Amino acid sequence: MSQSIAANPDRLLPADPGTRSIARDLLARVQDLPIISPHGHVDAAVIEHNTPFPDPAALLVSPDHYVTRLIHANGASLDKLRAGGPTAPESREIWRTFVEAWPLFEGTASGYWLRHQFDSVFNLGADLGEMSADASYDAIAAKLVEPGFRPRQLFKDFNIEVLATTDDPLDTLASHKTIAEDSTFNGRVLPTFRPDAYLNIAHPTWSANVDRLVETAGDGASGYAGYITALENRRRYFVEHGAVSADHGVATPATLKLDRAEAERIFEIARAGKATAEDRNTFEAHMMYQMGRMSVEDGLVMTIHPGSFRNHHTPTFEAFGADTGHDIPVATNYTEAIRPLLQDFGTAKDFHLVLFTLDETVFSRELAPLAGFYPSVYLGAPWWFLDAPDAMLRFRSAVTETAGFSRSSGFIDDTRAFCSIPARHDASRRIEASFLARLVAEHRVSEDRAHEIIVDTVDSSPRRVFKL
Repeated sequence: MSQSIAANPDRLLPADPGTRSIARDLLARVQDLPIISPHGHVDAAVIEHNTPFPDPAALLVSPDHYVTRLIHANGASLDKLRAGGPTAPESREIWRTFVEAWPLFEGTASGYWLRHQFDSVFNLGADLGEMSADASYDAIAAKLVEPGFRPRQLFKDFNIEVLATTDDPLDTLASHKTIAEDSTFNGRVLPTFRPDAYLNIAHPTWSANVDRLVETAGDGASGYAGYITALENRRRYFVEHGAVSADHGVATPATLKLDRAEAERIFEIARAGKATAEDRNTFEAHMMYQMGRMSVEDGLVMTIHPGSFRNHHTPTFEAFGADTGHDIPVATNYTEAIRPLLQDFGTAKDFHLVLFTLDETVFSRELAPLAGFYPSVYLGAPWWFLDAPDAMLRFRSAVTETAGFSRSSGFIDDTRAFCSIPARHDASRRIEASFLARLVAEHRVSEDRAHEIIVDTVDSSPRRVFKL
């Protein structure tokens, strides 16, 4: 069996030998720096309880919509890829379906990350395509039962310093508290306030969520006043438990400042189930403005992830639920949509607003100019469909000439797949090294300065932007 290409030390680096040599030196400067992951979706309970990982298919295939969507696109039913449940295939059968489809992942970001995991985390020693499905399954399964292959040891082995989770506003954060008080664990696992289901009145459980929110944290107030008070109180609770940011997954980044009477009116008709689509959009935009106001007051970094058409294929959503591979990017307008928020808070002291997009046409047209003027605005790293090598290079090329390097968030892995974290950060560091190496080779940045910039981009920026 030949060595996997994932073991090649020059992977993702420039093909030109001279530029590649510069990139190697830049990569060496940051390759061993700790991982700072200020936005992701790993469950804190996995770290708290040091839960063993499940079988290979349940760990690497079934929960990863990056993986299942492409196999589905090539003719496999999602039924054949879903672990768990009374009618699910046996894990080894799911794995066989995945291995048969492995050639489909050539050139994809998923293929790159998985190859990296197979080589550096699971030590397969060869490309997956050169092994039988059963042999690779057995090799990974054997690794999963090793005493040292547990989340806490991997947290250390992966050199993770900070890992942020994504949490419901009414979460007790008990796992975070236990981890923080555990003197045997040296990493930081931070909660993140994610209030989407409490702000979007189109959400199917919005009214019930508001009931629980106001009852739990409304200080005895009712109506819109109790609702706002409860959100403020829960944010403070998160801050007390180590949170540094509040994350918002929205269809659009629209913001709007309503007078209190109008906000109360829409809130009450929504509670009565009589809100129109226009009411829903208006209220969510108003609540995004309110989230900005609260961030100015309590210090939580505000991050916005807009631009996804969720659950595009209704039959799949009805059969399998959300996050099953058919969320599709849409065009996004930032300049007008975010202006009401920036008019009042764009220059507010210590307000940090990190803007992400799935629409890369706004990188140079809107986001870089916004970040190049407003002290509060930072460029969110390429995310989801754009967290791939060529897209990350396009991002750097699109934004740097206008906003420089200092206005970036640092890399955001945004993952539920714990074992993919080092692969994703490694890819980002190689892309940063490649981009900077080109600037050095073209005599646009000195080599000494490039070494300073890459350390700032990889390590200092996420600490600075997320107030770590």
